[in-house]
Amino acid sequence: MACWICATCGTQYKEASDPPSTCPICLDERQYVGHKGQVWTTLLEMQQQGYENIVEEEGPGLTAIYTAPKFPIGQRAILIRSPQGNVLWDCITFLNTATITKIKDLGGIAAIVISHPHYYTSMVEWAEAFQCPVMIHEQDQHHVVRPSKHIKPFQENEKLIIKGVTALRVGGHFTGSLVLHCKLEHLGKPFLCTGDTVMVVPDQNPQGWVSFMYSYPNLIPLPAQEVARMRDQLAAWDFDRIYGAFKGQQVESGGRDAVIRSADRYVGILNGSIKRRYF
Repeated sequence: MACWICATCGTQYKEASDPPSTCPICLDERQYVGHKGQVWTTLLEMQQQGYENIVEEEGPGLTAIYTAPKFPIGQRAILIRSPQGNVLWDCITFLNTATITKIKDLGGIAAIVISHPHYYTSMVEWAEAFQCPVMIHEQDQHHVVRPSKHIKPFQENEKLIIKGVTALRVGGHFTGSLVLHCKLEHLGKPFLCTGDTVMVVPDQNPQGWVSFMYSYPNLIPLPAQEVARMRDQLAAWDFDRIYGAFKGQQVESGGRDAVIRSADRYVGILNGSIKRRYF
């Protein structure tokens, strides 16, 4: 018996003697099944193959956690350290004793908040290791493939996690897609953790840019009206920095303006009000 892991998206399934025949997360048009078909692994196999987690400072009060070598999507989790308790934003598949020890040395985890189903990964393993709740939006709970008492779906569009840390349902990529707004005095100006809900893109010159997609691997855009809605929702919040899903993905300042400016460009390209030459 094992809790099988999809090697394409990193989602861990409930315990079974044989792996599932398919991964519903990957069959969805927002993800994909690779040319080699469905491939499965386990945490034990990953440990034997030499995977490890890198735990490193991302900034004052912030710790990034990601797996080396890359597995499978390659996102990072971000530990937001606070006197009220540490919050883990998003999750990664690999977990071992060394990772647990390092995080406990930093104060452990009071709550896990996950942006969308592609990052549910082995969230139950993490919740059991740190005896903490996993907060997801109820609009996405039908994507959960390993149920647990630790998983706590919520209905609100704004959910206070701890004082100064609020999960915002923005939608777009998934109907329940979240971002995490952090306003903690000891961490300076307010900032936003976005996962894939708002994607920090490589062009950060001069002021930073982001983008939005329904499917990233399959390059399916969101409708203009949905991006405009997301823009207006986020513009109501004050934030300076943006921390994206992957190592090195940051807007270092002016994050709110970057979201507004990027959404305006996106909408303008789609509705034709911004003119570019295409032929």
